[in-house]
Amino acid sequence: MLWCGLIGTTAADTPGRFDYYLLSLSWSPQYCATSAKSGDSQCQRPYAFVVHGLWPQHERGYPESCGRGEYLDESLIRRLLPIMPSKALIIHEWKKHGVCSGLSADGYFSTLTKAYRSIRIPDRYQGLDRYLTTTVAAVERDFLSANPALSPDMIALQCSGQYLREVRLCMNRELQPRACGADVRDRCGKSVVLRPTR
Repeated sequence: MLWCGLIGTTAADTPGRFDYYLLSLSWSPQYCATSAKSGDSQCQRPYAFVVHGLWPQHERGYPESCGRGEYLDESLIRRLLPIMPSKALIIHEWKKHGVCSGLSADGYFSTLTKAYRSIRIPDRYQGLDRYLTTTVAAVERDFLSANPALSPDMIALQCSGQYLREVRLCMNRELQPRACGADVRDRCGKSVVLRPTR
């Protein structure tokens, strides 16, 4: 699962210099239907939403590839696999986005885990056993209802054609919900389809 990026980077990609975080939750069945390589371990299990990444953001644009970063220990990778089920993704996200946080690898992935655990995934999406056709507004409403601290300007959906690909949530550096920057917005039509997890 190596979907990444929003709009534009800046020249000043300095570790620790950013305004807020974007937590990207990937709809695993969509990744497995369109982007996964044969035998991808993520696609051997019926995952629903998994963590794609926690991305440092500027108010407009984002830093990336801010340096080499430290080597990721295998025990750290194993610890993350229940929520971020791809070793290749974990390494990629650390190199592209995590180093830009200015945190150590352990600090960054602890922050990522805390951000993920602060969000309640609506029950409707926990074990989807058939295709679900719904609307962007309904998906956002479900997340807002399950997470009362969120408001509509803190969430954005990403699609591949008609299929839901990601839900993106914006948080301040203390991991409290906050409004997204102007370039983080819905990239879906009015209706969206979620592939089943099984």
